Amino acid sequence: MNLAFVSNVVYPFVTGGAEKRIHEIGTRLAARGHDVTIYGRHFWDGPKETTHEGVTLRAVAPGTDLYTDDRRSITEAIDFAARLAYPLSKQLRRNEHDLVVASVFPYFPVLSAKLAALGTETPIVSTWHEVWRDYWDDYLGTLAPFGKVVEHLTARTPQHPIAVSGITADRLTEIGPSRDDIEVVPNGIDVEQIRNAPLPEENGESGYDVLFAGRLIADKNVSVLIDAFDSVAESHDATLGIIGDGLEFDRLQRQAQRIDHADRVTFLGFLDAYEDVLGHMRAADVFASPSTREGFGITYAEAMAADCTVIGATHPESAASEVIGDAGYLAEPTVESVAESLARALEGDTPPTDPLERATRFDWDTVAELAESAYERAMRGSW
Repeated sequence: MNLAFVSNVVYPFVTGGAEKRIHEIGTRLAARGHDVTIYGRHFWDGPKETTHEGVTLRAVAPGTDLYTDDRRSITEAIDFAARLAYPLSKQLRRNEHDLVVASVFPYFPVLSAKLAALGTETPIVSTWHEVWRDYWDDYLGTLAPFGKVVEHLTARTPQHPIAVSGITADRLTEIGPSRDDIEVVPNGIDVEQIRNAPLPEENGESGYDVLFAGRLIADKNVSVLIDAFDSVAESHDATLGIIGDGLEFDRLQRQAQRIDHADRVTFLGFLDAYEDVLGHMRAADVFASPSTREGFGITYAEAMAADCTVIGATHPESAASEVIGDAGYLAEPTVESVAESLARALEGDTPPTDPLERATRFDWDTVAELAESAYERAMRGSW
C-alpha cells in the first residue's frame, strides 16, 4: 500500500497521543514494505520534504502556534486544512496514494482530505479518538454550536471511520455512521519500553505507592482521588504522587494542603521525559485515575504494562472498562467507591487477570497489524 496520513502535527516534533499513534503505526507499516507519507506542518528542521524513520514527511504549511488561550486554535485548523487541499489533491490525481488516513481532531483536515479526493477513487479513513457532543459547551462556551456543527458535518462526511474504542464508536453512531460501518482499532503502547524504563531511584528520586498521571482538568476527578487517598493513607502507610499539569493544578494543590495527610501527597508537575512517567508507574503499586471522560485511556494500558494495579472509573463516557477489563478495578467516581478500591489494591488483592498479560493486547505491533488489515479492507471496498 501507498498510504498518506494527514495530521497538522507530526511526532516526535510535536508530542501528543494522536500524532504518536500515526508515528507508531506508520513506522511499522513502512518497515513492512508499505510506502508511508505524512502531510503536516513544518515543525522539523531541514527541507519541507524529508524522511524520518522510514516515513516521508511532507510539509504543506509552516509551523505555528497550535493553541489560543489553552484551547486548540480554530484558525490554525482552518489554515492547515486550506493549505492541505491542493497539494494532496495533486498527488491523488497522480495516483500516488492508495489511501488517505486523516486524524479527526481538529476536524477540518478530514473535510479537506475528502475535498482533495473528489474525482478520484481514493478512500478516506478517519480516526476518531473522541466524540465530544455536549462537551463542546464546556470547551467553547458561546461558540459551542459551531463546534457541534463541525463535528456533525465531519461525522456525516462519507468515510471509513475507525474508533479507538467501542465507547467512542457507540458515541459516533449518535451523530453519523451506523455501528456496522465503524472499525475499532485501539491506541497502543510499547510494552518493552515500559518494562525497561528507569526507576525513579535510578534518577535520585522517590517512588510513590499510588500514582496519577494525566491532565489536571475537572473530568479527571483528581479531587476525588485526593480525598479518597486521604481516607486510606494512614492505615496503609501510603504515599500519592500526582504527575501532570492543567487548569486545576493550583486548586488541587490547595485542596491537598488542607487534607489530614497533606505530607503524603506530592505534585510532580509535567514531566518532560516520557520515560520518567513510565519509571514512576513501574515504581508504584497502584495507578488510579477516576476519570469520567476517556475516549480510550492510554495511561491505564501503560500502567498495566508497568505491573500496577489499575483503578479506573465506570462511566458511560469512559472507555476504562474496555482497557482495564478484569485486570484491575472499576470504581464509581465518588470518594467512597475510589477509597474502597484503593484499600483493596493497597492490601494486595489480585485482579483475576494479570495486568501485564492484559497490556500486551495493546502493544503497538499488535495495533499496527489491526490497522493494516483495516486499511486493506478500505482499499478493497470490503469494509
